[in-house]
Amino acid sequence: MAGGAAHPGAELLAFARFLDSSLQPLVYGYGRGSLRELRAREFGRLAGTVYLDHAGTTLFPESQITSFMKDLMENVYGNPHSQNISSKLTHETVEQVRFRILAHFHTSPEDYTVIFTSGSTAALKLVAEAFPWVSPGPEGSGSCFCYLTDSHTSVVGMRKIVAAMNVTSIPVRPEDMRSAERLDTAAAGDPAGQPPHLFCYPAQSNFSGTRYPLSWIGEVKSGRRRPASRPGKWFVLLDAAAFVGTSPLDLSVHPADFVPLSFYKIFGFPTGLGALLVSNRSAALLRKTYFGGGTAAAYLAGDDFYVPRESVAERFEDGTISFLDVIALKHGFDALERLTGGMESVRQHTFTLAQYTYVALSSLRYPNGAPVVQIYSDSEFSSPEVQGPVISFNVLDDHGNIVGYSQVDKMASLHNIHVRTGCFCNTGACQRHLGISDEMVKKHLQAGHVCGDDVDLIDGQPTGSVRISFGYMSTLEDAQAFLRFIIATRLRPSHGQPLPLATPGEAGAPPEDGEAQNAVPATLARGSPSPQEDTSPHSGVWNNSPTALDAEGLCPPLLEATGTQQTTSQKAADDPDGDLRSHVVTNLYLYPIKSCAAFEVTRWPLGSQGLLYDRSWMVVNHNGICLSQKQEPRLCLIQPFIDLQRRIMVIKAQGMEPIEVPLEENSEQVQICQSKVCADRVNTYDCGEKISNWLSKFFGRPYHLIKQSSDCQRNAKKKHGKDPSAHTTATLSLVNEAQYLLINRSSILELQQQLSTSCENGKEELFPMNNLISRFRANIITNGTRAFEEEKWDEISIGSLHFQVLGPCHRCQMICIDQQTGQRNQDVFQKLSERRERKVNFGVYLMHTSLDLSSPCYLSVGSQVLPLLKEKIEHHAIPAAEKSQGAIS
Repeated sequence: MAGGAAHPGAELLAFARFLDSSLQPLVYGYGRGSLRELRAREFGRLAGTVYLDHAGTTLFPESQITSFMKDLMENVYGNPHSQNISSKLTHETVEQVRFRILAHFHTSPEDYTVIFTSGSTAALKLVAEAFPWVSPGPEGSGSCFCYLTDSHTSVVGMRKIVAAMNVTSIPVRPEDMRSAERLDTAAAGDPAGQPPHLFCYPAQSNFSGTRYPLSWIGEVKSGRRRPASRPGKWFVLLDAAAFVGTSPLDLSVHPADFVPLSFYKIFGFPTGLGALLVSNRSAALLRKTYFGGGTAAAYLAGDDFYVPRESVAERFEDGTISFLDVIALKHGFDALERLTGGMESVRQHTFTLAQYTYVALSSLRYPNGAPVVQIYSDSEFSSPEVQGPVISFNVLDDHGNIVGYSQVDKMASLHNIHVRTGCFCNTGACQRHLGISDEMVKKHLQAGHVCGDDVDLIDGQPTGSVRISFGYMSTLEDAQAFLRFIIATRLRPSHGQPLPLATPGEAGAPPEDGEAQNAVPATLARGSPSPQEDTSPHSGVWNNSPTALDAEGLCPPLLEATGTQQTTSQKAADDPDGDLRSHVVTNLYLYPIKSCAAFEVTRWPLGSQGLLYDRSWMVVNHNGICLSQKQEPRLCLIQPFIDLQRRIMVIKAQGMEPIEVPLEENSEQVQICQSKVCADRVNTYDCGEKISNWLSKFFGRPYHLIKQSSDCQRNAKKKHGKDPSAHTTATLSLVNEAQYLLINRSSILELQQQLSTSCENGKEELFPMNNLISRFRANIITNGTRAFEEEKWDEISIGSLHFQVLGPCHRCQMICIDQQTGQRNQDVFQKLSERRERKVNFGVYLMHTSLDLSSPCYLSVGSQVLPLLKEKIEHHAIPAAEKSQGAIS
């Protein structure tokens, strides 16, 4: 790859060449106008975004919502259980939607009934509860429930209901079902008088996209193919939730007894609405115990008398259905047919994109010939009959080792590519494709891995995979942006220089943030982390303002000369290894507003939650959701200053007048509300309309500033260290994990060298040291002696203050954001990942131990740091001078 030329295995497959080489005719688009125009008109919100999680949920077009809202504005829809005019309109509209649903699946009310549910999961639960199971007895073995192991969690969960009825559940592997002995009709025998059995399988695997034969429906029902050797009558439940989002389903040809589905998989909106399509031939067998509003023809409150309604739908739809959401389905069908021409066109279009991506992805090779990805598939993407528009895979390094899906997900987010990771609520398929045994699943649980988390590798073995999936509005640009991302992050043509992704204006291209590009880099005077040697008496380093701090019982920082401290920091900045015989604090930062710019100090008081006022505030959106730089990178341009003497925080940003916020609330005036930080509920209060308007003007959307209430006690979640009980009362501010974060300049130096590039004249250019430091958003910076030695520490002392080292900080894509401009650079995350062998850790969390706040305590730049190594009890004597320099009590 010298000279920037990509080797043959790193080239992007041309779409025209792919089409020419295809053995079957392929269709791209819908033949009624440009797909790019459709995207711009109906999905403008996707500009700059590559959305590849349509198997999770597809997206709704703008015209669908506009049409639905117009319908709501022009009509009055009442409760369908009433008899007034508006209620009758609702009832008639809902019945028309039922008919529309059945027509979509090529059937009619004569053959099927639509029972509305909250989703596919609720439909599956309904079948499990209402199926006429027969318990084993003297006369026979009873019913059995068979399900394909490649099934969604919601299918497997049916076995719990079945077990409560003393009925056997039998998991069936796909290979066993395919090879099951086929019997002729005569050999199948007469099922009359024998117990009913239920076989459930997915039309399409939500893990790999494999499409299982719809012919199994007729074969199982007729007895020609048996999931298990049990005499009796077989019924078939076809889990169609993943299938019908991109493919037609003809129930007149494949008449399954029960078909659960979720409408958001088809239309993107509404969510929380699904249906169970029930064959009328099987509906009479369903049994029901509970009865809710609208289901009774008559009942007595004082006697055990109840007669259900005749209609199957009315009998099983307890209470008032979500009738406005049902009405929204009409507009979903209209938009889908208008934009695509029908589901067959969607099937052809999405398969073309999936097959192209599969072929291109499979062909990528490292220079040594090793594949870049491992794809989990049973079909080799030969046709849409056997494969849906889903690709499940793991990225490999050039030695064949799997790169954890969590890292791939984080890198994809940096390119604004939305994928799905994990096992996708399908443990059976995950085990089968990844070779995970039952014992390994149990060991993974013991190791702390649970479904849906980001623990992607255990002992080098994957716990899940990456999944991409296409929808009807997906484009070739989406597929190629994803492929360029894989090439750029795994097959770089030259050191440190990624291949370009999509070009500006192209669908899937990174957004052009003009404001961020034109922003003037923040300076230290604005509170951002900058070299200590650049400070001046008038800089933002607040170290010589005598104050009185009654609220915390802390006295002010002393008026001190800072020449010694700045000399120490100057030396550490020039020689990041610092004094090889000791560790010294070179910089101190606090971040008053979570995810906003740092505020650098040379000496600062400690509170019970860490550095005083560190992460005491946060910015939230109009729904009260905490924002981070991952969603709003320009948060780093908001620069807070703490003035202890005036008891205010001054907030600045380019182009905005400074604004002041009081440090403490007026307890008589504030209204306490609850917010959420890292799954913790915290008591907060809104800092007022004035700062809200200021933030909203800067960001161009409604935001609020909230502060953690002074009476809110948020305890640390985990117990760490040799004496876990010592930390049960440790309290946190609005931080993610711990009270303090420490990084080592030697570790930064090693990363800096990894990121070095050569310019045109051959001179090596280094990533600025302080730019890197600011990205990791630490509180305490030390000069260190060796890279990453801090991860071996168990405890540290800074002056007379003692801290427990809780463990490494697991990094996310925020480290790729330049804290002076808000712009992203993926190299930092990529290089750190390579250096740390796919474990993207940097810095260590600290928590103070035995902190006595009866008298004030401070952290200071220039203080000596004395570490205690793990599994090595060594106590160092602390000189008295160092004690007084690092902490004052």
